[in-house]
Amino acid sequence: MNGAECLLRTLLANDVDLCLMNPGTSEMQFVSALDRVPRMRGVLGLFEGVCSGAADGYARMTGKPAATLLHLGPGLANALANLHNARKARSPVVNIVGEHSTQHRGFDAPLTTDIEAFARPVSAWVLTLDCATAMGEAASAAVAAALEPPGKVATLIVPADFSWSEAGEPGCPAPRPSRRLPPTGQIRAAACALRSGQAAVGLLLSGGALQARGLRAAERLRAATGVRIFADRHAARMTRGGGIPAVERIPYFPEQAQELLAGFERLILVEARPPVSFFGYPGMRSSLAPAGCAFDVLASEDQDGAGALECLAEELDARPRRSAASGLSPGLSPEPSRPALPTGEPLTAAAVARTVAALAPEGAILSDETVSCSGQIWPHLAGAARHDFLPVTGGAIGQGLPVALGAALACPGRKVVALEADGSAMYTMQSLWTMARERLDVTIVILANRRYRILDIEMRRTGAGAVGPRAGEMIDLSHPEPDWIKLAEGFGVQAVRAATADEFIREFGAAIREPGPRLIEAVLDPA
Repeated sequence: MNGAECLLRTLLANDVDLCLMNPGTSEMQFVSALDRVPRMRGVLGLFEGVCSGAADGYARMTGKPAATLLHLGPGLANALANLHNARKARSPVVNIVGEHSTQHRGFDAPLTTDIEAFARPVSAWVLTLDCATAMGEAASAAVAAALEPPGKVATLIVPADFSWSEAGEPGCPAPRPSRRLPPTGQIRAAACALRSGQAAVGLLLSGGALQARGLRAAERLRAATGVRIFADRHAARMTRGGGIPAVERIPYFPEQAQELLAGFERLILVEARPPVSFFGYPGMRSSLAPAGCAFDVLASEDQDGAGALECLAEELDARPRRSAASGLSPGLSPEPSRPALPTGEPLTAAAVARTVAALAPEGAILSDETVSCSGQIWPHLAGAARHDFLPVTGGAIGQGLPVALGAALACPGRKVVALEADGSAMYTMQSLWTMARERLDVTIVILANRRYRILDIEMRRTGAGAVGPRAGEMIDLSHPEPDWIKLAEGFGVQAVRAATADEFIREFGAAIREPGPRLIEAVLDPA
């Protein structure tokens, strides 16, 4: 078989059966091979950033990589922002990039670039194939690198002639590494800190520790010791609602985060890093923890944080507190109830959140890219049915829609809701076309305030002063206003507009009852 077919069969042997692609001339052999390797699902994205962001969303929900197929250096460059987000999310991604044929590379053709230089900042593993017969071995190595805990971007660069040349047999399946428990000494050190009686000890969770198993173990520790538990704001996935113990999330703005963590003398990190602010500001510390705060690592990023929390609970003899009604830990405070629908109210971000929390079904997946509105949205979602929450990780704009797309590909039986700001949605709106083509069950909520609202805030926070008329034009989206109904319908997605809370309740309820994709433009009340 030729190199392209060998690559696809090697990926399948490694349980990688989805390829998100925006191919070009150098990748036509791979596209042709799809008809000879029908088990590989190819999904077309109209922009490479959609492909890379969807691979991130897919990995967050499955724990396994999808492949991307990109065209030369410029195609990779278009994908870099969401590969950056995937790296920060610790998502395994097998990133395949076509290259000019070996005999053509020396002619400096128009698309010639240094592909490895583009790939290295977002990849933990980069390899340019040096012969066709190494295709199978290299593809298996890429999967192994992507799966190395905690999950990494692995980039394989394939010259075009190696895809059309004879390549031999597919590579062998790569070993599936398991996350290790931390050494006993780390667990005992954390237990000593919690036994010390210091009120100023907290747990900071990220990674797998923020899914149901880890949160229930953390709740045992909170019930037994009173330790406060915090969630890394930028963790890739968090399970919430429906009886899952609630934890405090580190706020976006550093003043609020530093106030929350004030007085803590020690933070125990579980798959987390010491918290830092998103940006540096004049006269303000970058660390969100108090000066002098010590950090203990219960579980590093590549270790089993949920298992470590369970071991710590056993070490402290922190037993589950059971509820006769549910058999689940009830926590130290009453479980949040589903919020009331905001009938008769103006349409605000909080009203959107209350509606989503009240109506989203059990098992929903929420992809969130609403930075300026997130403080109004997050608290209300605690009362929703059990769901998975996929937030911004690396901060590169244009993540929300592709991540929702990838989550829908990963979990076809679950409703996906994309909570998306109108400004950031413009970066990867081509996601709508792929959602329509693949008939994915995604409800997209565009929170439209016709402005890069977060920059209103940051203009003042960075010491740049008030927003004047000329500066205001640079963050204003109302001249002209993007017409999301026409934009969505142009990509094949049914769309409606809601300008009051009652209209949004009606339209969101309809979108939840019917399979998607469907888009609702929620025009937020300017007051």
